[in-house]
Amino acid sequence: MNYQEVLLKHIRKQISDKQSINDEIASVLQISYDASHRRVSGKSKFSIDETMQLANHFNISLDGLFFRKEKVIIEKTIEVSNLAEMQLYFQNSATKITSLTRDSNTAMYYSAKDIPLFYFMDATIMSKFKAYVWLNLLNAETSKVTFENFVITESFLESMTKLKMAYERVEVKEIWNDTTINSSLQQILYFYEAGLLGFESANDLFDDLKNIINNIKKKCNNSNSKFSIFYNELVMLNNNLLFESKEKLTLFASYTLLGYFITENEESCQNVKRWFHRQIANSKSLKSSGIKEQQLFFNKAIRKIDFYRNQLNSQVDLMY
Repeated sequence: MNYQEVLLKHIRKQISDKQSINDEIASVLQISYDASHRRVSGKSKFSIDETMQLANHFNISLDGLFFRKEKVIIEKTIEVSNLAEMQLYFQNSATKITSLTRDSNTAMYYSAKDIPLFYFMDATIMSKFKAYVWLNLLNAETSKVTFENFVITESFLESMTKLKMAYERVEVKEIWNDTTINSSLQQILYFYEAGLLGFESANDLFDDLKNIINNIKKKCNNSNSKFSIFYNELVMLNNNLLFESKEKLTLFASYTLLGYFITENEESCQNVKRWFHRQIANSKSLKSSGIKEQQLFFNKAIRKIDFYRNQLNSQVDLMY
């Protein structure tokens, strides 16, 4: 197989008949017309870097062009072990999601094993707590610092806010179940019992979680909102995301706490899209269901928060 010809064939499909492929490639690669002509005519080869540049510019999936079905090219998010790397992670994620949501009709599917991180991307005590928890789980050194002595900068909060803004531009379809809220509740109790989280802060965090649940409920009842949440009682969720635009599908597959593999492999993404559609078909839409179904779901979440708060308060009562 002449891989260069395969790539050029797909580039030709992306440009109009009036455009010169030599001019387009010269512009993208910032090379001379003659150098571009040599590549188009097959007299010289694209380098790996040039191939990647062209694929990114023309939205061409390399694994769809060059590999058998069982092989997939992936990106991955950066590894995080400190606050600076986490800030860069949020910045990169905001840039990536913004690029995927330029089309106003883009939809995002989220399989919410945990409360989606977008809900923690603001200047609340919960956003600080989540950053603290993530770093504790990714870096043992953080566990030596109490939550109250943990500091995040203004620029860190700005990076979180940009990620939330990217999320709010897109049509959202989230799948939750009864356990989606559990890890956040358990984290509050764990760090309190470990002596790393104060009593007042813990209660403030429970209040913040209630605010998140109540805000989701309001979004469900906002007829102008592009937000939908589905309650699924059947499957274990996995924190995977799928973006769907007119041009392509992009899958973010979770592999660690904040780590994601990213692929635009058409076959894989289509399979995931079908999976999401099947799960949604087997779920209750909390936006279109009646008040009773909504109340059952959201009240159950509120009761869980109250249960964990009571556990915390009972421990304090035993001390006195």
